[in-house]
Amino acid sequence: MTHSYDIAVIGGGNAALCAAMTAAEAGARVVILETAPKPYRGGNSRHTRNFRCMHSGPLGPLVDDYTEEEYLADLLKVTGGKTNKTLARLAIQRSEECLAWMQDHGVHFQPSLSGTLSLARTNAFFMGGGKSLVNAYYRTAERLGVDVFYEAAVTHLELANNQITRIDYTHQGQNRSMSPTSVVVASGGFQANTDWLTRAWGPAAQNFLIRGTPYNRGVVLSDLIDQGVQTVGDADQCHAVAIDGRAPKFDGGIVTRLDCVPFSIVVNKNAERFYDEGEDVWPKRYAIWGRLVAAQPDQVGYAIIDFKSLELFMPSVFPPLRADSIEELAGMMDLPADRLKDTVETFNAACSDASKFHPTELDGVSTSGITPAKTNWARPISDPPFYGYSLRTGVTFTYLGLRVDETAQCCTKSGPIRNLWAAGETMAGSILGQGYLAGFGMTIGTVFGRIAGQEAATYAN
Repeated sequence: MTHSYDIAVIGGGNAALCAAMTAAEAGARVVILETAPKPYRGGNSRHTRNFRCMHSGPLGPLVDDYTEEEYLADLLKVTGGKTNKTLARLAIQRSEECLAWMQDHGVHFQPSLSGTLSLARTNAFFMGGGKSLVNAYYRTAERLGVDVFYEAAVTHLELANNQITRIDYTHQGQNRSMSPTSVVVASGGFQANTDWLTRAWGPAAQNFLIRGTPYNRGVVLSDLIDQGVQTVGDADQCHAVAIDGRAPKFDGGIVTRLDCVPFSIVVNKNAERFYDEGEDVWPKRYAIWGRLVAAQPDQVGYAIIDFKSLELFMPSVFPPLRADSIEELAGMMDLPADRLKDTVETFNAACSDASKFHPTELDGVSTSGITPAKTNWARPISDPPFYGYSLRTGVTFTYLGLRVDETAQCCTKSGPIRNLWAAGETMAGSILGQGYLAGFGMTIGTVFGRIAGQEAATYAN
């Protein structure tokens, strides 16, 4: 090695970049160790679209206001209260100042969105998506003097007397080591490690698709856990979404998500409905559907709509199956035709007056007399042509992670690890015990990335 570094940041996504830039601005010599090759740098951040942001009054592309208490209430609803409220409030409170900081570091936002996503108040969307954000941050990091090693796979962090004394990694075909003063772990979860997923979920995990990067295999996370670093969260909790069943095994990204569920009925391979499709607006409930589909036979579901709902949601990357009758659609989806026809007719008969149907808000247009009920947007599926999508469980990131405090510092049973901090998906389980809120992963990564970078720099200096 020809350079010595004050800080090594492990990982190359949003949280890692926020930590690296913050530390460099504090005067530290920083290196990023990114497992992926350069074209695939950025981890899951490449596939993101937006940042959920608290604000009092209009802010950038965000309209009206989104208070701390409303934000927290939204989070508590989707997590069922399984969150560290202290860390949750910290992420929410700091999010407001982050938006301007992101712009100062090269991120551009597009005008606020309208329509069924219902996000104009709450989520700021990146111009060019997550790939653009990642590229902007790498350009800024380079200007700040941050070095980046691509295809640098960290294999071990030596922990002795509550301090990281050495990092082992492979780079350019060689085994290497470095001993920086401070270390920030921002290397994500273990979702691309199918064996680990299978240990947590059982054989069902073999049928899961991985929405994000294939490089998040949990190597660093496992290494630290084995050395007694404290964890938080459960191995079988994750951000899991119902995605298009035709998506690739890895790296399909955001475009594989299907937003049709609120306006559909969803059935399993036996043509049976199994959950309320209209429970809430999609950004607050989309993340439960991956787990729901995972519980069905063969971990597969099918969403069915008719012509009048086709343009109420963002188009899918793969066109839906199209048929002139429910029986024909059943044949195309390999579903029992008689049972699907009966399920659709039973649902249609349970629908009441749809005159109050409103696609962008909870409208109370519900079914009666069937289980499960559909509590909003319940209109008969009766206007041909009919359309169908297959659904599979798409895992974005896992929630078993490193336990941190308000300074993003990691610990063992005997106390804080003096020079180790964590940010992003590798510690998100500290706040996300279950469920997910659209754009909140980027909030956690940005807020705790900046905190970790500042704390690591302060220690190094």
